[in-house]
Amino acid sequence: MGGKQGITFIIFILAAKLLIPYDFGIYNYTLAIIFLLIMFADFGISTATSKYVAEYNATDKEKLKSVLFNSGIIIFGLTLMIGLIAIFFGKFYLKENYIYVLYLLPLIFLIPMTSLYDGIYRGLKKFKYLSIISILVGLFSLSFVYILIKQYGLIGALIAQNLFYFILFLALALGYKEFHFKLNKSVIKEIGKYSFIIGISGLGFFLYTRIGVLILGHFGYIIEIGYYEIITKIFLILAIPFTILGQVIAPNITELTSKKKHNLVRVQFTKYLFVSISIGIILALIIFFALPIIIKLFLPEYFNQDFLVMLTLLLIIFPLTATSGLLANGFTVATGKAKYSLLTIPFGIVNIFLSLIFIINFGFIGVIYAMVISSTLNRILTYYLLYKNLKSSEKK
Repeated sequence: MGGKQGITFIIFILAAKLLIPYDFGIYNYTLAIIFLLIMFADFGISTATSKYVAEYNATDKEKLKSVLFNSGIIIFGLTLMIGLIAIFFGKFYLKENYIYVLYLLPLIFLIPMTSLYDGIYRGLKKFKYLSIISILVGLFSLSFVYILIKQYGLIGALIAQNLFYFILFLALALGYKEFHFKLNKSVIKEIGKYSFIIGISGLGFFLYTRIGVLILGHFGYIIEIGYYEIITKIFLILAIPFTILGQVIAPNITELTSKKKHNLVRVQFTKYLFVSISIGIILALIIFFALPIIIKLFLPEYFNQDFLVMLTLLLIIFPLTATSGLLANGFTVATGKAKYSLLTIPFGIVNIFLSLIFIINFGFIGVIYAMVISSTLNRILTYYLLYKNLKSSEKK
């Protein structure tokens, strides 16, 4: 996670430092569009794969060998379809920003495939190998990232993203050879069905997180996109330990669930929920006092009252944001209860409506108001329903 997310964060910081604020806003606006396309190209395949790899590794080695090829077929088909739609219809909506999206089109295939391999390695508990590959690729990539952004500006930053994920894809592919090129309809059906649920929930998650960037861009708040992305990227980095912990415990939680030890799963869920929220609150307080000083020193062109107001509002949901990375990977998906993630859809729709209403009445900060409201309600309800389900499972 440090190698993979770390290098993208460094690219992000270099872009913030070397690009003018408007170009930096365009950079993040373009990435938001690409990640929307990637969400449809992956649609939960990589996340579902980690769950079934852990399950097949314990129950059916033959199916395990079929996972990579059959999941890859689904991703390739979705990638081809989404890519063609973007090429033929993107220009009508994106207009002058269309060219930047074309530069990033390779990511529609590369990111889902690296995530697929990531899910396989995690399902097999090969965290050490995954860590070594990610860190080495990340360190190697630093050699060209700075040069590309310094020499070619916005275009260089986009190319750097492609190169990093291409190298990571090759490294992960070379490290996994325990598979065969054999069509397995059962594997496709099982992974495809579960990934569809995860994909729908991922769409909902996008609707109350990344959709804000698209709305800001549509209303012309390009520079404000830069403020928002700086804050959320720092939040993402600080939330990495929570996500890592969720991914590490996920195979064990899947194993406990398959053995019907629901009492142990509920106890673990309660413990991790309490601890992660407590740590999240402490981190939020540290961020509140430390981040303005850091931004003022290293990115002074982004330090102003608008930035501070946005930071204060987003800190309200940081503890829940950090906790969701742990619980989503470690429990919601791992226990087969991904259906509760579907709550992101109605709350995501609420977020869009509130954003459109608030941005007209309050300006760009209205998007943040909408996000705080929808995100908080969604996560509280999801955790409550998941706990209730785990508790009722003990009686069966």
